[in-house]
Amino acid sequence: MISFIIALAVLILGYFTYGVFVSRLFGADPNRKTPCFTRQDGVDYIPMPTWKVFMIQFLNIAGVGPIFGAIMGAQFGTASYLWIVLGTIFAGAMHDYLSAMISLRHEGASLSEIIGTYLGKTIRWVMSAFMVVLLILVAAVFTSSPASILGEMTRGIFSDAANLYAWVAIIFTYYIIATLCPVDKIIGKVYPFFAFCLIFMAVGIGCYILIKQPPLPEWWEEESFVNEKWMSEAKLQHLFPMMFISIACGAISGFHATQSPLMARCIQNEKLGRPCFYGAMVTEGIVALVWAAAATYFFNRHGLFNEQGFGYDGGTVATHISKNWLGSVGAVLALIGVAVAPISSGDTALRSARLIIADFLKLEQRSMRNRLLVAIPIFVVTMAILIWSMTDKNGFGMLWRYFGWSNQLLSVFTLWAITVYLIKRKRGAWYLVSMLPAMFMTTVCTSFILMLQNGGFGLNYELSIGIGIGLAFLLGLGATYRVIKRRINL
Repeated sequence: MISFIIALAVLILGYFTYGVFVSRLFGADPNRKTPCFTRQDGVDYIPMPTWKVFMIQFLNIAGVGPIFGAIMGAQFGTASYLWIVLGTIFAGAMHDYLSAMISLRHEGASLSEIIGTYLGKTIRWVMSAFMVVLLILVAAVFTSSPASILGEMTRGIFSDAANLYAWVAIIFTYYIIATLCPVDKIIGKVYPFFAFCLIFMAVGIGCYILIKQPPLPEWWEEESFVNEKWMSEAKLQHLFPMMFISIACGAISGFHATQSPLMARCIQNEKLGRPCFYGAMVTEGIVALVWAAAATYFFNRHGLFNEQGFGYDGGTVATHISKNWLGSVGAVLALIGVAVAPISSGDTALRSARLIIADFLKLEQRSMRNRLLVAIPIFVVTMAILIWSMTDKNGFGMLWRYFGWSNQLLSVFTLWAITVYLIKRKRGAWYLVSMLPAMFMTTVCTSFILMLQNGGFGLNYELSIGIGIGLAFLLGLGATYRVIKRRINL
């Protein structure tokens, strides 16, 4: 319990300290006109109230990430608390805020355009394709998983297969409508409600923890910090980098930076960037911490999880915790959390893909004709991948594995782009704010794909870690050399 309270307090304190520092480092200008006024088009560039921008941004970046990811990461033990807290404050929230604010300064440019501006045209082309693929994977993943859950909940209406495909059709039809309609017509109306439900769900679990005080494991308990009881020997050995891939949205996620430009096109003042972007990520970190704490209790020998023999599936654990701790209200919230929230990631993923392609082609999106021209191929490819993942017995597992790795890889490119931005704009060593997290995540992503046996290179664990560290070190030297060279030229 003490570890949980300390971690919660540090997260909140981080918003008011490091969040202020990062905001000042960027130099938010309250007198500068934002793109929602300078490029207002009634579709993507629309001024929106601050509370609505925050709620939409939070749900855009959250979905089920801080629930499922935190639950899966909690299997490693209370070490997950440290990654959620430190990752959120020094990596994730900084990453989300600065990528959004840089987009703001570039008239709401998509992430691929930002990366191209600071890492080069070749990288821009590669990353544009990479991001569209990632976003399509997100949409496919977050069609399949909620359709399966909703199909299970409505079993008996049709045959199992027909029920599943009916939900896939319903969800995907919604994606098409939300992707094509102005941002304030559907997303702007339904997202705040679902964001409130997601926050309320976490608040309910958090209050239960604080009031009932279940015996949560602590950091200083050796068997709890690294959960040897519940993890296989292979996973324990690979805690690094596995835990840092498992807990993405609750610490740092490249997907977030693809979503930030959506709200960068709607925010009315630069000074609101800290609560809307840094604050949304800290809120997500708190949600992840609450779920990680609850999961460590249920994974612990004291929990009902152990007594009743449930599996490790994130949706099962989240539903079980909600029902046991929050009763019938928790059951309803669990339905929203594990079934509806993923849909909020799928629709904005496809919307982001449309905007990335439109920005790349310099194709305005005011007219429905142009939106359809860009969106139809995206819909076709997404549906093809979705059908493959549902018909191949190993399809979804492979889809999820590559989604997790590519998601974190995108954060690597975003962090290096932010580093170059800071090198160009700031004197001194301020570029270390993003370079150190960039080096860390470079090591995580490189070593993960090198050691991965199924779908990766299958290299020796120690060799994979060594190569990851070496690559991160070389990139760090390159950035530092660029700083020194720029100082000399000045």
